[in-house]
Amino acid sequence: MNQQAFESGKAAYKQGDFLNAVNQLSQAKDPGEVSGSVDHILGNCLMKLGRFAEAAAAYGEALSDTSYGHSGALACNRGRALLAANKPQEAIASLTMATRDSDYATPYKAYVALGNAYMRVGNVREAGVAYRNAAIDESNPDPSSSLRNLGGCFMQMGRAVDAVEAYRTALDFSTPLADQNVIYGDLGLAYVAANRMSEAVDAFNHATADGSYTLRPEAQAAFDAAKRAVSAITGDGPSETDAFLAAAGYGTGAIDPLDPTGSTGEFMPSPEDTGFFSVSEEDLVAADKKERKIRRKKKHRGLKVLIFILVLLLALAGACGFAYYKGYGWPTQQSVVESLFQTNASGGDVASFLDGSVSSDSRSQIESVLPKSSTKVSVDGLDRSMNSSTALATASLESGGSQSYEIKMVRSGLGWKVTSVEAVYASQNSTAPTAKSTSSDSSKSGDSESTDSAETSATSDSNSSTTTGTISSEG
Repeated sequence: MNQQAFESGKAAYKQGDFLNAVNQLSQAKDPGEVSGSVDHILGNCLMKLGRFAEAAAAYGEALSDTSYGHSGALACNRGRALLAANKPQEAIASLTMATRDSDYATPYKAYVALGNAYMRVGNVREAGVAYRNAAIDESNPDPSSSLRNLGGCFMQMGRAVDAVEAYRTALDFSTPLADQNVIYGDLGLAYVAANRMSEAVDAFNHATADGSYTLRPEAQAAFDAAKRAVSAITGDGPSETDAFLAAAGYGTGAIDPLDPTGSTGEFMPSPEDTGFFSVSEEDLVAADKKERKIRRKKKHRGLKVLIFILVLLLALAGACGFAYYKGYGWPTQQSVVESLFQTNASGGDVASFLDGSVSSDSRSQIESVLPKSSTKVSVDGLDRSMNSSTALATASLESGGSQSYEIKMVRSGLGWKVTSVEAVYASQNSTAPTAKSTSSDSSKSGDSESTDSAETSATSDSNSSTTTGTISSEG
């Protein structure tokens, strides 16, 4: 080794003269010589200069020097260099090697980079596992950042309830110097996705309280929707959150939140089962290195338990909160339609089933369109989205025969409200069908305009057709 070139290179590196350091270090090794110390510093200089592919090669040369050690740090640096060089698959292999070095003092660095690499290739699940491991590493000075990344993974996987817990824990581990507004903004979006509107409003208010943070457009839209939903909530029934959790089995005994997969059969293991109290002094001395890791991990025991629960929840299929975005609600569209017909047939008040935008005249028209006698109603088709749904129903009349109806609904908090009911008639001799209709708008334009609109939008064929569009079968 050219010791003089090596020392000059190290001095230039410490002074921040990375280009000169690269020139000196490149001359420090003899042809064919292996030197981890030279290549390690050379890789660091190349990273500073943005020459990522060359840096990855230098770290690889350093790893080939088995006498040098530091394999965890070198593999992590090489993985980050490969990721910066847009080689995520190679980066994943190198970073995984770094996490397996038990002597690596700061594995959270490798886990964070590994999570970023998995996100680059679209493997959100493995990215979440990596961020979770970064969060529980006691050497990580900023676990809240890893927890926020974990929350983002949960959101992409449709696990809004789990994302809420990840963001809330991120807030617990954030420091006063950290900007919590961004985390509160993410938490608000997670609450909206979980249909916990009151808590979403509170989170968004925290995010914008000091005026230094501006919500992203999608977050602002979610904030406005949450405020409207909260203002529309009335009555003494169960909250939206309780209804969703009950539908998923929580609070009914069907799911143990501390053991969601039912694998242990108990809430938490007893302390006596850990064997901690039976460890002798000789055992502690013999396993000193292992025990240091145990003591280190106990520092974040509460965090580990929480994150472990969150990862277990990844195995559960579906997400009750995400159903809101898929057009599901409680009560369902089908039950709203059936209850509307039954209430009207029995002479009851249908106002509770109608949206607030429906006028008194439109309500009267809806009541006149609905059958007056007891009928059997079946929902034949349902086209749903997050904010609106259209149902195609058939009523079997007591007098014989049947009548088809098109019922339009809008989202109202957790459930649905009816905005219009239209009796649908089959066309005859290839002419457009006619339909009696009513809606919150038809009361303003009159019956004749409503009929014209229905006739204009209708489709027909040589046999028969209806005024409805294509509606997917619920079955």
